[in-house]
Amino acid sequence: MREWEKNVRKVVPYVPGEQPKNRNIIKLNTNENPYPPSPKVEEALRKMNTDAIRRYPDPAAERLVNAIAAQHGVSPKQVFPGVGSDDVLAMAFLTFFNSEKPVLFPDITYSFYDVWADLFRIPYECMPLNESLEIVKEDYYRENGGVIFPNPNAPTGVLIPLSEVEDIISHNRGVIVMVDEAYIDFGGVSAVSLLDRYENLLIIRTFSKSRSMAGMRIGYAIGSEELIRCLNDVKYSFNSYTMNEAAICLGEAAASDREYFEMTRSKIIQTRERSKKELATLGFVFPDSCANFIFAKHEKVPAKELFEALKKEGIYVRYFAKPRIDNYLRITIGTDEEMDALFDFLRRYLKNR
Repeated sequence: MREWEKNVRKVVPYVPGEQPKNRNIIKLNTNENPYPPSPKVEEALRKMNTDAIRRYPDPAAERLVNAIAAQHGVSPKQVFPGVGSDDVLAMAFLTFFNSEKPVLFPDITYSFYDVWADLFRIPYECMPLNESLEIVKEDYYRENGGVIFPNPNAPTGVLIPLSEVEDIISHNRGVIVMVDEAYIDFGGVSAVSLLDRYENLLIIRTFSKSRSMAGMRIGYAIGSEELIRCLNDVKYSFNSYTMNEAAICLGEAAASDREYFEMTRSKIIQTRERSKKELATLGFVFPDSCANFIFAKHEKVPAKELFEALKKEGIYVRYFAKPRIDNYLRITIGTDEEMDALFDFLRRYLKNR
């Protein structure tokens, strides 16, 4: 080992979903929204003052923060914006998880959590999901340095009811509890209604899924004014200008269009429910998903085989070579036409196998 290598921080990085360059594919592997953003986003893009690009953006992203706050019925002082929910989550890990006690999160969950914990040298322990791939709330009653979990969980899509979310928070009043709601718009009730009762609750959300804006990288946290002040203190010690002018402008436009949001969200939910029936008919089993994807395994055919066969056909889904889930495929809900192409191929493949 060279001398300088001894001082390099080494971590096992997060592996993002494959982003193939070929556009002539059906892309169901990264949980992107199959529909375009709100027409108001396109309109705002056309009207955007390009002269603003030569100046630094508003470090507080006030226009975007105000729009998000209005959407959720909270004070702008309760909103923290960031470059995608990944940026917000990383900042929250850095800000709030500084105890010598372990942070708790599920063993099957968003695989960035352990990466950040390792990067920031945060001790952690993974609480196993039960055999139905559900979070066991009692596992989070123990002493810890913080708690984080997605709801619905990823990659399983399993939702825990708001009463169980509150139960976990109420048993952890002495630490920060983060609820990652990247997929909550596709099923379930947000924990935003709990904010008035729990000053230790931080909710993280994103524009990447239900707002069709993964390419703009817009995420945010909602919490008490005190928690948001703490996040801003760390942000301004790290990078004052995290949100670019285009993201602020277009994010504000997207947040203002409730009607379009409800329409596309409803279409995805309808397609997801139809897809569950089709997959079950084809011999797949899966936990009941409340997200914009289905986490499925076939009763007879290994997931890796199906993953490779689909890829050769130009249909991309997500495969995780990890303990307990290496026989599952995570299938993003696409348009009805994309899902029909998936089902048609699976019918042919499974019939001839």
